Amino acid sequence: MRYPVVLHKDSDSDYGVTVPDVSGCFSAGSTIDEALQAAKEAIECHLEGLLMDGETIPQPGNIEQHQGNADYSGGTWAFVDIDLSRLDSKVKRINITLTERVLTLIDEQAKREGETRSGFLAKAAFEYIGKHRQAS
Repeated sequence: MRYPVVLHKDSDSDYGVTVPDVSGCFSAGSTIDEALQAAKEAIECHLEGLLMDGETIPQPGNIEQHQGNADYSGGTWAFVDIDLSRLDSKVKRINITLTERVLTLIDEQAKREGETRSGFLAKAAFEYIGKHRQAS
């Protein structure tokens, strides 16, 4: 999943990072690269805590949804990639049956997104479940 983040920097401070779609998730770093790496770690830690508590993983929005928020004005926007399949330390092998065409489409899309097949399927499942939980 690609979470949008906004970076702010005052002249006498490090870069601060806010993750609009993950309530209460913040980080910082002395350079942009350090700030983005810290944001990745903060998001992973936050999402892992949500999973452990049985909570729903928040779906990432897009930057345009957040740009109108005054809290983010003057910030620099970026994306942080999170592989949800790596958050849960318990891995369980499953056996599923798919048509060859569906499997090819999955593999092609996973490759485009820089994901493994398992990571892509986990991401797709989380997104589907999140959308349907919000709707109900």
